[in-house]
Amino acid sequence: MNYPEKTCSVERLVTVPADVEKVLEGKKTATRRNGVYAYPGEIMELEGKEFKVDSLYQQSLGEVTEVHAQQEGFESLDAYKQSILDMHAGMKWIPTMKVWVHEFSPVTN
Repeated sequence: MNYPEKTCSVERLVTVPADVEKVLEGKKTATRRNGVYAYPGEIMELEGKEFKVDSLYQQSLGEVTEVHAQQEGFESLDAYKQSILDMHAGMKWIPTMKVWVHEFSPVTN
């Protein structure tokens, strides 16, 4: 697949301390960003542990489900939405807005 140029680096994919903790605990296996931060196969390192980006695809906010919210480490879609809106002052949840989904998993040796 032809992906657009990255807008940021893999090191910036997961930076919020609570999210880092969720990744390390295995509770967060995806993150949505407004740009491409990593391509499939890239490695993200968090506190000395490595995670491989398994897939990258676009999704509209209106397509985000309860299952997707759980992949993000939240109990519910409402909790995920509220977290995003709290993090980005003035942002509105616009169902047609496109985001890039980065799915990842721990690297096992």
